Amino acid sequence: MTRRDPAGGGQPVATAPRVGLFGLLGSGNSGNDVSMETILRYLRDAHPEAVLDAMSGGSERLRARYGLDAIPLYWYGRFEDRASGLTAPFLKVLGKGLDVPRIASWVRRHDVVFVPGAGALEATLPTRPWGFPYTLFVLSASGKLFRTKVAFVSVGANDIKQRATRTLSNWTARLACYRSYRDSYSRDAMQRRGIDTSRDRVCPDLAFGMPTPPYEPGDPQTVGVGVMDYYGGNDDRRHAAEIHAAYVEKMTRFTQWLVDSDHRVLLFGGDTKFDVSVAEQIRAEVRRHRPDLEPGWVVIEPGSSFAALMQSLAPVGTVVATRYHNVICALKLRKPTIALGYSEKFVPLMADLGLADFTESASSFDVDLLIQRFTELEKRRGELEQTMAERNAAKAQGLRDQFAALSALLFPARAPSRVEAGQDPH
Repeated sequence: MTRRDPAGGGQPVATAPRVGLFGLLGSGNSGNDVSMETILRYLRDAHPEAVLDAMSGGSERLRARYGLDAIPLYWYGRFEDRASGLTAPFLKVLGKGLDVPRIASWVRRHDVVFVPGAGALEATLPTRPWGFPYTLFVLSASGKLFRTKVAFVSVGANDIKQRATRTLSNWTARLACYRSYRDSYSRDAMQRRGIDTSRDRVCPDLAFGMPTPPYEPGDPQTVGVGVMDYYGGNDDRRHAAEIHAAYVEKMTRFTQWLVDSDHRVLLFGGDTKFDVSVAEQIRAEVRRHRPDLEPGWVVIEPGSSFAALMQSLAPVGTVVATRYHNVICALKLRKPTIALGYSEKFVPLMADLGLADFTESASSFDVDLLIQRFTELEKRRGELEQTMAERNAAKAQGLRDQFAALSALLFPARAPSRVEAGQDPH
């Protein structure tokens, strides 16, 4: 990056680029955090001169864990645990107004801002237009206004029915400097939404760029069961309570079957704020069902980070999981996996890793059919592990190619000498 030096007659001088990370980072969601960690690793390795900071949902955690200078994403966050009654909605509305100049001022101080992975351009889980979609629109608009390059890297997208949410998300995408999607489904969805995607890239999810522990086949009699505080999708608000109750009941029945079939169970989540309570509820029901069960037969891993989850899942033989990045975690470890997905994005993910036959819907799966699929999964263990090893290597290479293209576009003064043929940086 260059700046004009007034003392030198206006001649350009090299300066360290200011790079920001933006999003719901450090808030307890391991999927969001692993996406950020991959970008952070890329920046520190390829551009060590860059000055890094963040505007995030969990700024304190980013400062403590990653050494990042971080500020809160939302002005209202400081009052969230204290405001009540009529004061809370007033402060929320006030915060929405104050967040515009806060975000704009922060963006203006940067050369590049990254939105790392996750579902930045989708609305598969319950969301409101004036929530994160509005925040991302302010980010992109500020980038356009102040000529800061805003990059959405390996993000998810889908068809959004809610007009206001779709409009904000579309303008967020149009105003960005760079867009890449974690699968072709996401890019196709953006095209259906009227976005010109001819220069957009399809690249692997950023979680595939994280280092993986040495391969460990695990114990075939130990199963990782990834649960989620699941209430359906963005279009299911009227039936959210029923969907949640049915999901927990079916996950409990499946866990009980595993225990009755002499399997040990590791219950795990992907969000420390929400998922642990579901795991505890399932474990309590299993113990009520089997009061003679030894305490170590069903244990809980809270999923405090993606790296910690990889360590915890290494000893298991197979996995059944709901959260998207929990599924990716299992696939990276080459664990035969069944995805109980909550959106279409699970279909291409599982197909890409050779497990197209092992995807079910979190909202409508049948326990008896799940048991049949699980039995088949165990039988095909060796075949599936080999396929996952080959596909994981291809995913990692895809991310290396993307990072070369990002450097060429966003850091031209220090870009690698060669970008692979056919890579068109957006």
